[in-house]
Amino acid sequence: MPDCQTFALFMAAALVVAITPGPGIFYVAARTLAGGRAEGLASSFGTGVGGLVHVVAGALGVSALVMASAEAFAALKLAGAVYLIWLGIKTWREARMAELSLVNATGADQAYRDGILVEALNPKTAAFFLAFIPQFVDPSSNVAMQFIVLGLLSVVLNTAVDLVVAVWVSKVRGQLAKRPTIIVRLRRASAAVMCTLGVGLLFARRAD
Repeated sequence: MPDCQTFALFMAAALVVAITPGPGIFYVAARTLAGGRAEGLASSFGTGVGGLVHVVAGALGVSALVMASAEAFAALKLAGAVYLIWLGIKTWREARMAELSLVNATGADQAYRDGILVEALNPKTAAFFLAFIPQFVDPSSNVAMQFIVLGLLSVVLNTAVDLVVAVWVSKVRGQLAKRPTIIVRLRRASAAVMCTLGVGLLFARRAD
């Protein structure tokens, strides 16, 4: 394992990365606006599980293989982008279908499953783990085990931040519950965010 100084540096860097707004935070915020706290928390845990997929894949070398293959990267990128855009369109269409209250728009179970797929199909997450974690790995020890441990810590930090975002956004949403027109607009805004993330994923490039 890394020495104490390297480990402390990793934790500090991982925390900074976790609190920096990115696709994961925006996705959780969008789901919370669309369906309330339950969906936001569920999607946070879902993206956490999706992140674990990349940790395990990275440790096994699968992520490195994907990032080295233009065809594999393109296929994963397309799948993730299409899924996000589909979720955005679905959320937009259902903006006025559900009761304008704090009930879930699609249900926590569905939000959890969507979160897993969105994160697991995100090649940017694979690229991040492959670029970030190896900098703190001691090559003289078990590299795969170090990758898993550091990856798990990174996922825990990211998920913790996502949970905080979900709770905070749900409070803002709750204050607006008596203003249904604004809720509809927020749901449509969350749908636009999902579509934007999907389009952005389409233009993601492989790391050279």
